Amino acid sequence: MTDFHRIRRLPPYVFEQVNRVKAAARNAGSDIVDLGMGNPDLDAPAHVVEKLKDTIGKPHTDRYSASKGIPGLRRAQAAYYARRFGVSLNPDTQVVATLGSKEGFANMAQAITAPGDVILVPNPSYPIHAFGFLMAGAAIRSVPCEPGPEFFHALERAVVHSIPSPLALVLCYPSNPTAQVADLDFYRDVVAFAKKHDLIILSDLAYSEVYFDDNPPPSVLQVPGAMDVTVEFTSMSKTFSMAGWRMGFAVGNERLIAALARVKSYLDYGAYTPIQVAAAAALNGPQDCIAEMRSVYKRRRDVLVDSFAKAGWDIPVPTASMFAWVPIPEKFRHMGSVEFAKLLIEKADVAVAPGVGFGEHGDEYVRIALVENEQRIRQAGRNVRRFLETGAETLHNVVPLAAAR
Repeated sequence: MTDFHRIRRLPPYVFEQVNRVKAAARNAGSDIVDLGMGNPDLDAPAHVVEKLKDTIGKPHTDRYSASKGIPGLRRAQAAYYARRFGVSLNPDTQVVATLGSKEGFANMAQAITAPGDVILVPNPSYPIHAFGFLMAGAAIRSVPCEPGPEFFHALERAVVHSIPSPLALVLCYPSNPTAQVADLDFYRDVVAFAKKHDLIILSDLAYSEVYFDDNPPPSVLQVPGAMDVTVEFTSMSKTFSMAGWRMGFAVGNERLIAALARVKSYLDYGAYTPIQVAAAAALNGPQDCIAEMRSVYKRRRDVLVDSFAKAGWDIPVPTASMFAWVPIPEKFRHMGSVEFAKLLIEKADVAVAPGVGFGEHGDEYVRIALVENEQRIRQAGRNVRRFLETGAETLHNVVPLAAAR
């Protein structure tokens, strides 16, 4: 049986190759320090968990919920945007609750895309940004991830040379995987470009609250007129360490939000009502848990940078997100990120995410997630140091020894 049409458009999941090596190493008794998947290890806030417990079993909570989110949750998200960004949202027409931002992105692609539409996506970027649209039948044109002059040069080239003209532009700042940030001046230029060329802006702001330098990342919706062309996606996963709860939001332009809500109405009945109630409690309740989360990730970042520098592997210091985007050491760079990630597991008992999983322009990098405690990160640094000092003499058989020297 041949592959189905949409499956043919999806390449093999490169992270699975690393996961298989990781599983084999653990089965053999290795203690793997797993810095690969961006899966928060922090606890959800206690008051949010208690609200969930209090709501379970109450009348009507086991019934189908509201696909676009219960009114109280949408009001809470609108209040968050007003408080954090100074952006006014109508919770009835400009807010949809999603099953995480990933689901929101994928269903937005289904809502707005016709076969052959051209979507501009940063490379490297979080996989759903491209593959959500590929599954919907679109063509992807890559643009640089860094929010600088070359980004806009690439946009200009795309508009001139793409047939049909691009439909939408994906943004993600703070970036997953690169941890780059964007400022309001950049967003002003993006909005002006989008309006000039009739582009939809889809902004992934999942890491809005994970920053370390007292300079909170802005929302593109803060730019006057951005609401005319923009939908922005946020998530409870990182802000409140609620990744497994699968709760996120899409906010912005009424027409685009209505399209997403219509698609979702055919596909799901929304998250479990007690989860939505608890999510509203998180947004409306005390926010000191967010500052605590930031301080934990900042300490881990500092330990990562320090311990890996002592190991001989310099880590560019991220100012936001829960990731570091790290060039592969020069003598291993020819291997590519998948084989290097496998090698780290086999020789250093450390798991990282291969950069090529985020796009071909990431193949000389790995992404390191701050999802282990400080002691374990120091352990990873010691393991890497031993590997870099001695491991090149005992490389596994995918790389000829002479090529690694």
